[in-house]
Amino acid sequence: MARITARRRVTRITVGGARQRREDVLAAEEPLEIRVGGRSLAITMRTPGHDVDLAAGFLVSEGVIRHGDDFTAARYCAGATDEGLNTYNVLDVTLAPGVAAPDPSLERNFFTTSSCGICGKASIDAVRTLSHYEVGGDTFELDAALLVTFPHRLREQQAVFEKTGGLHAAALFDALTGDLLVLREDVGRHNAVDKVIGWAVKENLLPLRHTVLMVSGRASFELTQKASMAGIPMLAAVSAPSSLAAELASELGMTLVGFLRGDSMVVYSGAERIRSSDADRRLEPEHEPAAAQAPHPALSQTGAPR
Repeated sequence: MARITARRRVTRITVGGARQRREDVLAAEEPLEIRVGGRSLAITMRTPGHDVDLAAGFLVSEGVIRHGDDFTAARYCAGATDEGLNTYNVLDVTLAPGVAAPDPSLERNFFTTSSCGICGKASIDAVRTLSHYEVGGDTFELDAALLVTFPHRLREQQAVFEKTGGLHAAALFDALTGDLLVLREDVGRHNAVDKVIGWAVKENLLPLRHTVLMVSGRASFELTQKASMAGIPMLAAVSAPSSLAAELASELGMTLVGFLRGDSMVVYSGAERIRSSDADRRLEPEHEPAAAQAPHPALSQTGAPR
């Protein structure tokens, strides 16, 4: 789809050198309004492409649907402008008979930006969504030597990033075989994850047992929650997790891996799922004792918002 990227004349400046005028390729960013049964639910800023996946994954993340059978169809709305044009920026989803429409409290009062998947929530209570799936009992072992190959395999499949340098990526790997099942790119890291989950919805694969969600940036609370909503037991990121992401993963029994680069990683929760050699299992003494920390004020003992 041509709208995934856009071309623009730019000026390249090098200190001590001549200015150069040239054409550059940018990652496209446009709003997408998601409607359910004709009623507006949310507007998110996204990279056009795989919009049906995005809508399906978003509905899983919000707890509206849980299986592929819950999602019947989606269509772009004609007449989305005053001139009656179809902008391909308004998508109306039809749920299966018997599936409850979204609670009106889910409706966002603001745009969801491309950097934040929970912006516009009406209250702190709405941030935490309980999953239909329990990931703690999804037991398996993934070889650490295989896990460290995932970032490179994700990177080499980022076709649009190769052209623009401006997109996040999320990929789903089979933890038992190491196969890359699907990869999606977007200006918003939460959108990329929703597109991956939405693909699984259309394939009727939820819950995504024995899988690893690999993301190109950091592991935030929202991405950890999205993984749990789809039944994904392991989240791996090339960068750092947030404190709340680590707390949520530990509470859920999810494996959370950060700084997955080269031949090393930092495991913040669920290290038992990662298999390594006997030498790797040796624990070196900590340089400094970890300071005891009080629970995050946003979570109670059960993880529910206060």
